[in-house]
Amino acid sequence: MNDESTVTCQDQDADVSKRPWTRSDTTLSLGRLALPSRFFLSPLAGYTNLAYRRAVRELGGLGLATTDLVNARALLRKSRQTMELIAIADDDRPVAIQIYGNVAQEMCEAAQWLEVFGADVIDINMGCPVHKVTKGGGGSAMMCDVVNTVDLVARVVASVTIPVTVKMRLGWDDANLSAPGFAREFEKVGVAAVIIHGRTREQGFSGTVNIDGIRQVVEAVDKIPVIGNGDVRTIADAERMLQITGCAGISIGRGALLNPWIFHQLVRWETTGDPGPAADYNARLDFMARHFHYLVKERGERFASLNYRKFASWYCKSLKPGKLIQQRLVMLENMEEFDDLVKQIRDQGPPQHWQANRQPEISVPKGPIAHW
Repeated sequence: MNDESTVTCQDQDADVSKRPWTRSDTTLSLGRLALPSRFFLSPLAGYTNLAYRRAVRELGGLGLATTDLVNARALLRKSRQTMELIAIADDDRPVAIQIYGNVAQEMCEAAQWLEVFGADVIDINMGCPVHKVTKGGGGSAMMCDVVNTVDLVARVVASVTIPVTVKMRLGWDDANLSAPGFAREFEKVGVAAVIIHGRTREQGFSGTVNIDGIRQVVEAVDKIPVIGNGDVRTIADAERMLQITGCAGISIGRGALLNPWIFHQLVRWETTGDPGPAADYNARLDFMARHFHYLVKERGERFASLNYRKFASWYCKSLKPGKLIQQRLVMLENMEEFDDLVKQIRDQGPPQHWQANRQPEISVPKGPIAHW
């Protein structure tokens, strides 16, 4: 993927429907935990909170969702912000809670606490490329220290009875594509699955996902599932990821923000060969409203209004409600204003030439991570 790209679902998924379809084994388990599907919602900082996950789950097809990443040390201190980030609920399952850090004792204690707290899965973050995480030796920086990293992961696995997964990138940079070696070692120490983003830390989100690199990680392990991640926004993207890499499942992030129905569509596609119709205008508007009201219910009107401002641009990319409404949404103040804006959008209806299948542009940080 380039810094920004436009993908048209209609054209790509039409190609899928023309090809012969054969159903494959689509079951997936993490240790003893059987998942509803093999399609995961990736954690996106500040976006994939409990309210959003609940709204997505109602659409069907989601196999596993993961909370925002949290620092193990902050978790042990029970900081207010950290506890808010790991909020889960009975209707938000199965769910993984993602932790990061480079001190084995802290990571083990955090994992043990999360098991009691109610996490279904512990996910160790070795993929986050941002300096805030890597400067302390967490995230992608763990890929630079094989011995200590494998030891840390082994100790976390041994400290809990629930599945432990690892999310990582292909390596620090193109000269150090260490993911296949890590995957082999992680399987030996009992990791339940590896989620692999097909870029290096140096790449950030620039360029395109290295599909062959993900395939090499799949081939490096004997039995544990490898979950492919990166640049999956359509059924055609998913089919390509599954067929070329042989991965056991797919984790989707930004593509799900633009099309939260993608999990339902993927399950229907691999069950029947037909992903079904794209969500229409009113369905998208209903989802947008349901998401906001979940936020209000969980965190209150003020927080919901402030948090929702960052989502406004994503929804406006899909709905195209006009500049004035978008400006009000990104400065949202309260629930009354939100409900009024939803009514305005519904009353005016979709703009001329609006297409349900069109995938808007997805903006990501530009250039290599070192230049952010």
